[in-house]
Amino acid sequence: MIRATQFFKKWKNNYDFKTFISAIGSLVITLIFAFYNGFLGISHKSLWYGTICVYYIILVILRGLTIAAAKKLPKAEKNGRSKVFLTVSFLLLLLNICLIVPVSIMVRQQRPVDLGLIPAIAMAAYTTYKVTMAAVNLRKRKVSSDRFVWLLRTINFIDALVSVLTLQNTLVVVSSDGDSQGMLPLTAVTSAVIWLVILMLSVAAIIKGIKGTGEKR
Repeated sequence: MIRATQFFKKWKNNYDFKTFISAIGSLVITLIFAFYNGFLGISHKSLWYGTICVYYIILVILRGLTIAAAKKLPKAEKNGRSKVFLTVSFLLLLLNICLIVPVSIMVRQQRPVDLGLIPAIAMAAYTTYKVTMAAVNLRKRKVSSDRFVWLLRTINFIDALVSVLTLQNTLVVVSSDGDSQGMLPLTAVTSAVIWLVILMLSVAAIIKGIKGTGEKR
């Protein structure tokens, strides 16, 4: 009971601790979601589900690398931390450039959707919560002096934006009774905007990593 109290007290007062624990939780949930999409990709022979499965698995690996580096590398080891930060940031950019494949599949309405309206609404509620929390924490990331905390919050926000892309296509197809061509221009524009925001966040991480390498703190 005492340990539980101490845990929640630390969770409430220590922003870095809260970030790393949340990141571990997100890692587990994302991995489950990746396997689910992998199963659907195999069962439906769907390129969409296959690519999104690979995307989330790599995102899990990048999260894991960041968490492991934060735990094993003391803040005094600025050189090693900077190298890991830059490596993860570059890999994140490459991963998000490759995101153009599932995005193009979504825009062309080639993704099979087996959800009904009620599951789609539930998915929308969860995605709204996910995006709201990720956006709030993205603004708070400057509270910490640990750059890995900053990077994890950035990855969380990118993860949330990808969920928005998935939700957008799901809702369009579910509510269109099989005829979603009229929504194609809007879907293309919104998907492109979200993808560009994701790329900008990835580039911002690289810039921060490069600046951090030159710091003498």
